[in-house]
Amino acid sequence: MKENERMKMFYGALIGDMVGSVYEFSNIKTKDFPFWHKNCFATDDSIMTLAIAKALTDAVEDGTFDTRTDPEWMLAFQTAMRAVGRLHPHCGYGGRFRAWMYEDGTHAYNSRGNGSAMRVSPVAWFARSLAECERLAMLTALPTHNHPDGIAGAQATAGAAFLALHGAAKEEIKAYVERFYRIGFTLDEIRPTYRFGRFEALCEGTVPYAVEAFLESADFDDCIRNTVSIGGDTDTLGAISGAIAEAYYGVPEKHYGAVAGRLQAAGSNLWPILRKLDGLDWPKA
Repeated sequence: MKENERMKMFYGALIGDMVGSVYEFSNIKTKDFPFWHKNCFATDDSIMTLAIAKALTDAVEDGTFDTRTDPEWMLAFQTAMRAVGRLHPHCGYGGRFRAWMYEDGTHAYNSRGNGSAMRVSPVAWFARSLAECERLAMLTALPTHNHPDGIAGAQATAGAAFLALHGAAKEEIKAYVERFYRIGFTLDEIRPTYRFGRFEALCEGTVPYAVEAFLESADFDDCIRNTVSIGGDTDTLGAISGAIAEAYYGVPEKHYGAVAGRLQAAGSNLWPILRKLDGLDWPKA
């Protein structure tokens, strides 16, 4: 992968989250909608994606990326999520995550919710191998989502994005995800009945559906429209599908300004995290 291919990364997850944000509790069942609604905003999905990116960036900058132990990585991810997240207390956190975020201990709460999948995508850009990607993905999940499905959701998402970033075909990406979740449906089949309920808030009720939205897409924008059109937890679905679609297609430059404006409006600490990635001395293969 060329260094310039890493520029402007992580926009995909943020765009998917922001575009989906206005439909999370008001699902629509059509691809015909304004892409950037005036009320689109950065939810907890964007906040936590940037927190994970910050932890990874810090490790590159301080020279410890290849020397950190698993416990040290877990502590770094935990610290970043709390430090970044506490500055944005009203962006849609789940109840258990919110309680954890304001604690100071290291106790995970065995979640299998889709929060581990919505925040994990940055590891796909930092990892040098699929094995490293899966290891880092697991370590982003473990501070909170230490249930096997919480870990699987993170690994399936990050691994799919990693494969897409490194030139895998859609058939290969689907086969990889099906190591974790069966994808035995089409969007047209599930669209009438898929909704935002308890199942749809779990990794197993989110990740394969987001991946199918990517698999049936023609380009990046089409992927996001596919995702929103099925309903469910649209911002989290969008963060997952958007990350994979970005890795596969790239992101149209026309969306950069919308992301920048919303991050800057959300607070002073978010946009600098994203901007710092452009000049990062990436970990060497």
